[in-house]
Amino acid sequence: MLTRSRHNSRRRTLPIALAVTLALALLLAACGSSSKSSASAGSGDGSSSTTLRLGYFPNVTHAPAIIGVQNGTFASKLGSNVKLELKTFNSGTEATTALISGAIDASFVGPNPAINAYQKTKGGIRIVAGTASGGAFLVVKQGITSAADLKGKKVATPQLGNTQDVALRTWLNDNGLHETKDGGDVTIVPEDNSVTLTAFESGAIDGAWVPEPWATRLVTEGGGKVLVDEKTLWPGGRFVTTVLMVKKSYLDAHQDVIENLIRGLSDSIDLIKSNPTQAQQLTGQGIDQVTGKPLKDSIIKSSFEHITFTLDPIATSLQKDADNAKTLGFLDSSDLSGIFDLSLLNKVLHENGQPAVSS
Repeated sequence: MLTRSRHNSRRRTLPIALAVTLALALLLAACGSSSKSSASAGSGDGSSSTTLRLGYFPNVTHAPAIIGVQNGTFASKLGSNVKLELKTFNSGTEATTALISGAIDASFVGPNPAINAYQKTKGGIRIVAGTASGGAFLVVKQGITSAADLKGKKVATPQLGNTQDVALRTWLNDNGLHETKDGGDVTIVPEDNSVTLTAFESGAIDGAWVPEPWATRLVTEGGGKVLVDEKTLWPGGRFVTTVLMVKKSYLDAHQDVIENLIRGLSDSIDLIKSNPTQAQQLTGQGIDQVTGKPLKDSIIKSSFEHITFTLDPIATSLQKDADNAKTLGFLDSSDLSGIFDLSLLNKVLHENGQPAVSS
């Protein structure tokens, strides 16, 4: 009886042990599936924590970026799992240097700095969206009425080789004038825009090719006049002024983050169109907070009237910028194949019922 009892006990124990083993196996499988699912979601929809280090300028041509920061649109679209770290710059060189060194992941910049970054990194950045078009002018002293009148004069640009600097040099060449260091006729003075305003007021320079709001300030505060509105030099008056560029390595790793950033940018541009007064107020507040030098409401309003804020990076004008820069000796090559990745932008445009843009 004792032997039979032990035998029966073993028969009862084996199924229980087997059941426990099976249950544990199923539980482990479920945990493994859950972990895999969470990891997949984290890499695709922003559910895992990450950081976006974003650069922009306290300039009116960067208004959509400023608005996205000021009213919290960027933070809202990125979500609570993305830590947004902001850095501001005063020049394209500063921004691209920070990007190349790894100090930031993305930045709003002018087209020529983006081109330079693309070539210096050997394709390590991508332009994922446009931001602004237009808003650049050659403002001169009263009495100057043509290119010929600039012979022997000094004209400023924001920085050597930047977007407006290339535009001025190209325009001078097209009008038979050249920079004095090349045995030509005009002295070009690359300098900070705030210095340009003071120099123009004092008579140290005779003109400047600058973006907004500096062009308007040279007119209203410096008594200058517009000699060239750059949009008159482009087909349909469309040329890119500001783009959003991203490190390719970051874009590849965080598609969801950049997609949501573009959604925030789209919302900022929509606000400019639907409520320009509020958009201008937010822009003014953002510039004041960064620089400590508030702009007059009238300056911002006038600047907005000269700029078209758009998600379209206007690829054809970027190529022309590169061609001009190469002609002037700033680039060894004007090959921009691969500089654009507009897949996320076109996804956002499709969601909004808007037509796709082409690279």
